[in-house]
Amino acid sequence: MRVLLIGSGGREHALAWKMSQSPRLEKLFVAPGNGGTETIAENVALDITDHGKVVQFCTAERIDLVVVGPEVPLVAGIADDLQAAGIAVFGPSKLAAQLEGSKAFTKALCDEMGIPTASYAKFDTLEPALEHARATGAPIVIKADGLAAGKGVTVAMTPQEAEAALRDCFGGAFGEAGAEVVIEQFLEGEEASLFAICDGEHTVLLPSAQDHKRAFDGDKGPNTGGMGAYAPAPVMTDALVERAYREIVAPAIKGMAARGTPFSGILFTGLMITADGPKLIEFNTRFGDPECQVLMMLLESDLLDILEATAHGRLDTVTPRWKRDVAMTVVLAAEGYPGAYEKNTEIGNADGLDSDNVRVFHAGTKRENGRLLANGGRVLNVTAIGETVADARERAYRAVDAIDWPQGFCRRDIGWRALEK
Repeated sequence: MRVLLIGSGGREHALAWKMSQSPRLEKLFVAPGNGGTETIAENVALDITDHGKVVQFCTAERIDLVVVGPEVPLVAGIADDLQAAGIAVFGPSKLAAQLEGSKAFTKALCDEMGIPTASYAKFDTLEPALEHARATGAPIVIKADGLAAGKGVTVAMTPQEAEAALRDCFGGAFGEAGAEVVIEQFLEGEEASLFAICDGEHTVLLPSAQDHKRAFDGDKGPNTGGMGAYAPAPVMTDALVERAYREIVAPAIKGMAARGTPFSGILFTGLMITADGPKLIEFNTRFGDPECQVLMMLLESDLLDILEATAHGRLDTVTPRWKRDVAMTVVLAAEGYPGAYEKNTEIGNADGLDSDNVRVFHAGTKRENGRLLANGGRVLNVTAIGETVADARERAYRAVDAIDWPQGFCRRDIGWRALEK
């Protein structure tokens, strides 16, 4: 098979690494890719916002399958344009991707299908939103309605934080994503993620995972795109997984099909495990980043077979197999992230650390004149597997400590919830 993978992050390096193991893979292109993907695939300087150019490339290169990594192209409708040209694609349609593209869309689906989630209200102007927040009190959750690269959510513990978050949204801090705002009830509990691959009709559950969104140890600091993750998440017992599927995932898939917009791709369900059971925080319509990295380390089956079957509506013909191990990834980020950070700093000793149990996935990197340079906020995802959380953690941090990058930082407490259980 000839495959085009769209994206440039750690998620895409992990997907490329796993697909490259398939005996059915003839050629893998990654657009635009990064310093890691170029070692196992051909990076191409393709403007992924120009869907016509993407279709032309696929036609010229006889692409059999396009795998879309990030959410922005999906919300922009790239899957629709590829399918219209007769090109198979792993990823949801533009309408189905609204599950991630609009918080208000998802809340309306929850209302329609009886999916348990936080109570909410939506606003398109500042003053009514401020009045609602003041009347509700803190803690309270402020969410930019649209895509904000994982940074448009504020868990406001004080009225002042809530007001500042609302002023940021309506003041343009998140561009068009903040033109509308959803204000939610604060949910108490432990967060976890559940993943389901769907082909519009059939569904296969993947292992659960737990992300670490805050920038610093102890879950302190600003929200990020994710500073580390591990899988499976101990909080997600078999009973909780079954309940979350029955009450949240299955109704969402049923509701999308009933609307005439069946969901095909991967449905990433962000959960809060409350005293009353699992409640939906958000849906994402692509593999998580960095959750994808740990899932790929645990997958024993041929990823390409799974993605192709999904794209062609034949998911019932494959049964993914998973290792019984625990996987953990630690994100190495540039100092200053998620705020301003320096680019083009050199990274030493990141190559050569890979083994059967450890893999360094690249996110924001590039290679120039034989040097590996940091080219983004989240730069490397150091990932390891082990029989226990402690084993995986020890291997991951040992590899982290072997990397020479003074301008980088990481959290030192990834997996702390699991270690406390």
